[in-house]
Amino acid sequence: MIRVGILGATGAVGQRFVQLLDGHPAFELAAVTASEDSAGSSYRDAAKWRVSTPIPDDVAEMTVTSTDPDEVPDDVDLLFSSLPSGAAEVVEPEFLEAGYVVSSNSSNARLDDDVPLVIPEINPDHLDLIEVQRDNRGWDGALIKNPNCSTITMVPALAALDQFGLERVHVSTLQAVSGAGYSGVTSMEIIDNAIPHIGGEEEKMETESRKLLGSVGEDGVDWHDASVSASCNRIATIDGHLENVFVETEADPTIDEVAEAFRAAPSQDLPSAPDPLIHVFEDPDRPQPRLDRMVGDGMAIAVGGIQTTDSGIQFNVLSHNTIRGAAGASVLNGELLADRGWL
Repeated sequence: MIRVGILGATGAVGQRFVQLLDGHPAFELAAVTASEDSAGSSYRDAAKWRVSTPIPDDVAEMTVTSTDPDEVPDDVDLLFSSLPSGAAEVVEPEFLEAGYVVSSNSSNARLDDDVPLVIPEINPDHLDLIEVQRDNRGWDGALIKNPNCSTITMVPALAALDQFGLERVHVSTLQAVSGAGYSGVTSMEIIDNAIPHIGGEEEKMETESRKLLGSVGEDGVDWHDASVSASCNRIATIDGHLENVFVETEADPTIDEVAEAFRAAPSQDLPSAPDPLIHVFEDPDRPQPRLDRMVGDGMAIAVGGIQTTDSGIQFNVLSHNTIRGAAGASVLNGELLADRGWL
């Protein structure tokens, strides 16, 4: 078993990490860290548990440590990070210099030239950047990132359509409140309402998607040349980001060809990887967050409403934002690191 730890284990995404690592066939949770206020407490006392399943008994009695390399056992091979990006920007390099491999959900450094931004089914070869990263920064460890929750919902579908010559993408999102964390959106803001702006979210979708779809060059990633425009909106669903996507392509595929491209999207032989990666609904009113966010145990992408337009293709796409879009994506990246011999 590979011994792993969680940085920021008491927050919303940290709790998903605990849930997903419970009973994992390859990973054994050996360390949980949080703020100084929680350090020294049991995980049961430190975490205001919000996940629908109970806290695993063995984790509940673990002692939470401060988020410091000196507090994490030396025999931990892999750390999962769910730290706020401001804290992660400072803290993650300390763990990397100490020799830890970090699979991070935090948004800092995702666009750095030498940091792999990875969806294992889409661009596993981007792990090759780790060697460039170590040469550039002198780290003994390694940092790998998964993308933003809205980006990871859309990109597998875009990758499947790239065979038709991806040129322009326009996307409008309907994002769940859990994406903002427990205190991110108050009930008075969101009940009977929709919020037509999420700070920084459009930029993340417009940049991260092009890096993910790009190819590894000598010193970094050559980004895909498709243009991406995003409008991101918060709505009153708990989990599950639904997105309306309009794609312009060089070729003129039929609806059947598009659906077949989605169904043929590759999976990975990893414990958390869904098969199929993309579930295609024929009903025009699917996918829906309440009905379909747990497709593939929350790790698959759901697509429906496929139509052709004068300029290309339109479809709707959904994923579970705190599983596939956050903790599950980092766990899957950790499995890829183990499979490719980086641990």
